[in-house]
Amino acid sequence: MKAIWEKRFHRVRLVSRWGLWALGLIILLVACAGGEGAGSGGAASDTMLAPELPIALYQGAETLGGSEIQLSALQGRAVVLNFWAGLCPPCRAEMPDFEEFHLEYQDRVTTVGVDVGEFMGLGNQEDAQKLLTDLGITYPAGYTMHSGVITDYQVLSMPTTVFITPDGGIFRKWSGILDKAALTRVTDEMLEESTQ
Repeated sequence: MKAIWEKRFHRVRLVSRWGLWALGLIILLVACAGGEGAGSGGAASDTMLAPELPIALYQGAETLGGSEIQLSALQGRAVVLNFWAGLCPPCRAEMPDFEEFHLEYQDRVTTVGVDVGEFMGLGNQEDAQKLLTDLGITYPAGYTMHSGVITDYQVLSMPTTVFITPDGGIFRKWSGILDKAALTRVTDEMLEESTQ
């Protein structure tokens, strides 16, 4: 009888080990994968509204109307909200494309970078400000002390970008690195749909 129970226990332990390994692999793949995520587009009535988010700005206060803002204060304009961190290599890689995009689209879209490094273990505010300076980034960027930001916006990988319609709906979410071509394409789709 003891041998039967030992055999069953060994089998359960082996299945549990493989299950945990598979779960870990799935989490890793989701975190590293880039691409489009939540929100396939559509009118705001079809999509979730962007959760409120307090942002303290490192730069861009003159553009956004204050050094501390609420995301909802930007309603009425399309927003490209980029979650990044000072010690995040993929964030560093995509920021020059965001800068080019900002310079080209600033009359139609508000680009805002939100440093979540302290929540993700990827640096502090000094690291974030140094990255902005090193890369010569000029679009509005800041940080939030709202600890629920990661769950509210389902930030599963770094960086994560959320496209928000003028009426505050989440048009699309992109997990992982985003180049200028994809950034432009998704923004154009959002702007076109917002005018219909």
